[in-house]
Amino acid sequence: MMVGKGSLKQPLTDAEVRQICEEGIKPHGLAGKRVLVLIPDHTRHARIDLFFHILCELLLGKAKALDFLIATGTHADMEPERIYKHVGITAAEHGTRFNGVRFFNHAHKNLDALATIGTIRAKEISQLTDGLFSEPLQVTINKKVLKYDHVLIVSPVVTHETMGFAGGNKYFFPDIAGLEVVETFHWLGAIITNPVVNGVKDTPTRRVIDRACEFITTPRTCLAFAVNEYDDPMCLFVGEPKETWSHAADYSAQLHITYLEKPVKTVLAVTPPMYEEIWVGGKAMYKLEPVVADGGELIIYGPQIREISFVHGKEVEKIGYHVVEYFTKQWDKFKNEHKLILAHSTNVRGIGKFENGVEKPRITVTLATSVPEETCKRINLGYRDYHSINMNEWRAKQNGDLLVVENAGQNLYRLRNGS
Repeated sequence: MMVGKGSLKQPLTDAEVRQICEEGIKPHGLAGKRVLVLIPDHTRHARIDLFFHILCELLLGKAKALDFLIATGTHADMEPERIYKHVGITAAEHGTRFNGVRFFNHAHKNLDALATIGTIRAKEISQLTDGLFSEPLQVTINKKVLKYDHVLIVSPVVTHETMGFAGGNKYFFPDIAGLEVVETFHWLGAIITNPVVNGVKDTPTRRVIDRACEFITTPRTCLAFAVNEYDDPMCLFVGEPKETWSHAADYSAQLHITYLEKPVKTVLAVTPPMYEEIWVGGKAMYKLEPVVADGGELIIYGPQIREISFVHGKEVEKIGYHVVEYFTKQWDKFKNEHKLILAHSTNVRGIGKFENGVEKPRITVTLATSVPEETCKRINLGYRDYHSINMNEWRAKQNGDLLVVENAGQNLYRLRNGS
């Protein structure tokens, strides 16, 4: 049974969020049970602190265990102080009021922390992916999911470059999965391409995710919601993951997609402070690529961005950023590279062609960050000194050829004609 409500005009009050959570969780009788809560890391737009406090109020001291697993995917671990800020407590409070709560980071490279729970055969993979992939997929997941009586998913839902819409079962696969699963999903999305996948509910990647989740035996309940620009929940649905995700995705489609009448020549994408690396800051490209005119330029602006990737920097710099045909038409050269790195590379570089040994990206992607100019050149991206950009002047001179987007990476931009 699913409970929930939503609005496109008025955010839910904290009291309404609490009531929906209580009504959705109560039927599962979690008192005396071991409960694991999956939460996103700090790179996601959501009031995780609100849900943390509500769940602790409802379950702490009643459940046999109440632990939180941060679904980092392949992002860097969150240090304790950052976790405390994320969930809205202090270290002192963790040692007193919340001393029954434990926090864990998912470790995708730690094979001892993973369990294999099944295999999706090649024929079924081919059916699920419309023939794009035909290799069997061994389904691996963080062992903790199997050691608890119930799993709760705190799931913000937003448009996504690989899955169509993030959230729901994505918090299992690939967010707490092994590297092979992570790479399969991201490379599949990259092959389809970001402009085709982003903001679409029924995607090959989502079908594979939902199929993989059928191997999980632990009961699970999803708290799926979509937020406004202030991270306040506009809707919340609690219940079975596929159903709740679907309802929240319908709200996300209306809240998180902005339509333009025609493409623009230049987009200045102003990234939020939480984006500290291109690995995450690339979301600005994912969400804005569809509205940049052929031959146009997208500028990723973020003085706080100093790294390509905290975890995968060396691998990304080795390959650089390229259109997908650069890899697929030279597959013998790249087939042994990590597909996760290839997927990130082509999603940031965007669509384009590779013909007769010449790469022809559709648009120019320029970094106006703290990443040095020589690094930008080496990784095949443009460079602009962020000091040269007067934000007030750029905002003031917006017109049909120039668009300045604040908090770039949160909302998807598309053209009204459906492209």
